[in-house]
Amino acid sequence: MSTKRLPRRFDSRREFLLRTGMGFGALAATSLLEAAKPLAPRPPHSRPAAKAVIYLFMHGGVSHVDTFDPKPELARLHGQTLPPSYAKGLKTSRIDFTKAIIRGSPWKFSRYGRGGIEISELFPHLAQHADDFVLIRSCHGDAFDHAPAMYLWSCGSQLPGRPSLGAWVVYGLGSENQNLPAFVVMSDGAMKCGPQGYGAGYLPAIYQGTVFRAGEAPVLNLSNPPGVSSATQRATLDFIHQLNRKHLEARPWDDELEARLESYELAFRMQSEAPEAVDLSKETEATRKLYGIGEPHTDDFGRKCLLARRLVERGVRFVQLYSGTHLGDDWDGAHNDLLGSHTKMAAKSDKPIHGLLTDLKNRGLLDETLVVWASEFGRTPLAEGPNGRDHHPYAFSMWMAGAGIEGGRVYGSTDEFGLRPVEKPVTNFDVNATILRLLGLDHQRLTYYFQGRDMRLTDVHGENEFTHFLLPHRQVAEAKPHA
Repeated sequence: MSTKRLPRRFDSRREFLLRTGMGFGALAATSLLEAAKPLAPRPPHSRPAAKAVIYLFMHGGVSHVDTFDPKPELARLHGQTLPPSYAKGLKTSRIDFTKAIIRGSPWKFSRYGRGGIEISELFPHLAQHADDFVLIRSCHGDAFDHAPAMYLWSCGSQLPGRPSLGAWVVYGLGSENQNLPAFVVMSDGAMKCGPQGYGAGYLPAIYQGTVFRAGEAPVLNLSNPPGVSSATQRATLDFIHQLNRKHLEARPWDDELEARLESYELAFRMQSEAPEAVDLSKETEATRKLYGIGEPHTDDFGRKCLLARRLVERGVRFVQLYSGTHLGDDWDGAHNDLLGSHTKMAAKSDKPIHGLLTDLKNRGLLDETLVVWASEFGRTPLAEGPNGRDHHPYAFSMWMAGAGIEGGRVYGSTDEFGLRPVEKPVTNFDVNATILRLLGLDHQRLTYYFQGRDMRLTDVHGENEFTHFLLPHRQVAEAKPHA
């Protein structure tokens, strides 16, 4: 911890909170950042199953009963009200479960893979990978609105301001490539959670996600302006660095300033490697076609998925892709148009995800990359209006692939209507603890001192028992203790 004298006045609300809210974590982080590169690779707690994560987040709420959790009983009782015994205990301000009408799924389900996993016709390409992923049908939460649910699954709390999963991962492991961001985020545009869904919270700001744009130029201004040489730019940055360091000496708690200094250096280093990393023209035509690049519905998300593969291939630790924007082009269109919204959003993402899994597998990268598919919640098995489904956080599905996971299996189950988990319920804390465990991080040991206590992503929760279901034959050996 710094021994420098602290100022008596506060120049910002953030500074006040850090200094008066027991924000000693910021000072500890400053010492760490001064002692070593904040993104340098660090040893995990135990032998990892994965080196990197590609997190595919379906923004808006995907209906589990129309995609991965078939319920014949919904079709049989379509148009009727829910039996009172099932409605008991389910109540929100928007739904009266005792009066709502049951809606059957408009899509057919078929069995795929050795395990015969039932998957909706919405995902014909993904269904080909049924033996590559474990389907988790018993997820549940208690956040009914989008932003709180996204915060809950990404940050461990319904309230904004806490570090996201990607930030925790980079804080714990650093990055294998110092010339690219360790945590990259790609979205379709504005999201209901805002930037705090992939932020660093109370961790040093250097660990927040770096946003890459959609389209053919994910990173802008990678080249110097005409007439500015690399030597001139380096000299300019060195001068700015000296001034900022001098400024930082009087503000040792300011991790945002520290992060800004690091970002300047990272941006300079990115000029040498990022142009090649984001240049998809280097890929063969067959590879681009595999991801659906060049096709109207799949070009955008296909580019994101291909770029995600290129980034983890080059040592980027965590890549988060969001499918959908809060401007009406997302899975949440199911409120009024279940058929239209899910048909459109599945068509945008199905082939690109198939391409990603196929490409990772063909290149030998799937065994060391964890691929996660999730949404903030599901959709109610009941009707909303003439052709919709409302939010349903009480039961929904997700899947995980790669990292040596033994696929072709289903974990957990819901009741006959898809209302609640009835076997092996899984919370956001369980999922995040498991993701950390697959990366070799013990969620109980990955902590950061803030406001008088050791904070962690899973707070006081998180049972990762289904890690052993994902990797039943893997022996997890202790690694060098985590710094």
